[in-house]
Amino acid sequence: MSDQDLFYLLALLKVDGVGDIMAKKLLTHCGNAEAIFKTKINQIAAIDGVGSVLLKNFKDKSVFEKANKELEFIKANNIKVSFFQDENYPERLKHCIDSPVLIFSIGNINLKSKKIISIVGTRQITSYGMEFCKKLIEDLAPLDPVIVSGFAYGVDIVAHQLAIDYNLQTIGVLAHGLNQIYPKTHKKYVAKMEENGGFITEFWSSSNPDKENFVRRNRIVAGMTEATIVIESADKGGSLITANLANDYNRDVFAVPGRVTDKYSQGCNNLIKTQKANVLTSAADLVYILNWDIENKVKPIQKMLFVELGPEEQKVYDFLLKNGKELLDTIALKCDFPIYKISGLLLNMELKGLIRPLPGKLFEAI
Repeated sequence: MSDQDLFYLLALLKVDGVGDIMAKKLLTHCGNAEAIFKTKINQIAAIDGVGSVLLKNFKDKSVFEKANKELEFIKANNIKVSFFQDENYPERLKHCIDSPVLIFSIGNINLKSKKIISIVGTRQITSYGMEFCKKLIEDLAPLDPVIVSGFAYGVDIVAHQLAIDYNLQTIGVLAHGLNQIYPKTHKKYVAKMEENGGFITEFWSSSNPDKENFVRRNRIVAGMTEATIVIESADKGGSLITANLANDYNRDVFAVPGRVTDKYSQGCNNLIKTQKANVLTSAADLVYILNWDIENKVKPIQKMLFVELGPEEQKVYDFLLKNGKELLDTIALKCDFPIYKISGLLLNMELKGLIRPLPGKLFEAI
């Protein structure tokens, strides 16, 4: 995108009353942002949703000064800008009607041909949530997913740190401009984040981390990912907003169940109870429901040489060798393991190249 194109896009977004949906309408009608400002007012008035107040706001010339100032900031700080029609714009986010016209990013972000999931939850993460999050990312690491979150306290920063620990790309979606970091105590994580992914935002350098910005931020977290995972949440909270947005965007949502007496499991349990989220007991649940197992069939799994199996894995492997394709429930019954246990064993064996999952919750030995 040329500086001139970006300048007019920035100016368009600064016109009072022009949100992302209206901006896209105007761009579709006029072709580009520069043309919008050069189109006669009566022609703009013919566009659905354009009223007299908005027409009057187009006369405000201060939008050009603001656009120029932001363009200078972008260039001075080597910020990458993605237009919603560009190839480098997050593919899934393109399909959200209210997705940002422009997103700004820094770091080493590469989303091409990547599995992308968001992990969100309470800022008051418990030891239960931390342990589950660690096990989840550890088990998913061989599949090389991108981990997206909001860089906030609690579940967010734990997910980012674990992604870095397992050498996974991780992206923090910010509720403010790229001229600052919030919370300030998280500045110590910035360098590693940029090295292993980076940060994206729709907000300008003039934007502060105001309360309403976090809700807007959440739609990017939900919209750019294949699935949203809620690790822990009270009965109210930002992560539940993200989960609802993901449902609105027809994305998969997962929630980690907990005891009914635990404050920070109430939100997750309610998502599951109201059928707004799939139950997530292990990485295997995610792999199966997202059909990541089917993708693996395209590229044959190479069996690891000299694989060492634990006694439980050996029992399952011997059963599949003897019986061929079997249902998950049958494997659990015949091997005398609970479902949650067998799911974890099967995932570990799949990652070792010993078994392959098939549609319909079937598994077979390789």
